[in-house]
Amino acid sequence: MKRYEDLIADALTRVQEIMPWDLSRRLAAGDVPVLLDVREPAEYAMLQIPGSINVPRGVLEQSCEWDFDETVPLLAAGREQEIVVICRSGYRSALVADVMQQMGFSRVVSLKTGVRGWNDYEQPMEDAVGNMVDADAGDELLAPRLRPEQRKPKAD
Repeated sequence: MKRYEDLIADALTRVQEIMPWDLSRRLAAGDVPVLLDVREPAEYAMLQIPGSINVPRGVLEQSCEWDFDETVPLLAAGREQEIVVICRSGYRSALVADVMQQMGFSRVVSLKTGVRGWNDYEQPMEDAVGNMVDADAGDELLAPRLRPEQRKPKAD
């Protein structure tokens, strides 16, 4: 049986990653790929990289194809464009980049460390209405919020 960590490790054997500072340099130089944030809409609304688009992982495949309610024309028509997939930590984005490669996207990479790493590197972040969010506020918004019942049971 594979676990979540195993799926990520397997995907990373096929997926390239880009570090936040490398992406930041590219953006500053005007080399702007599609920034595809695959977090859930509520996560995206709290904190996002300016210029990114939100396509939740749950509708990704349909968003990449024509003739679906979820179709995103930028993706459906863009299998040759450069895409950086973003999530909170870099795990979901690795899985999505792997799926997109299987769907024929030839220039897709995952943002290693996700928006947490982007924020740690103190790069621009904004909320849903475009207000800039400083790194300290970003840290608070990105902090894990595990409830006790979500924690792994302790062995006796």
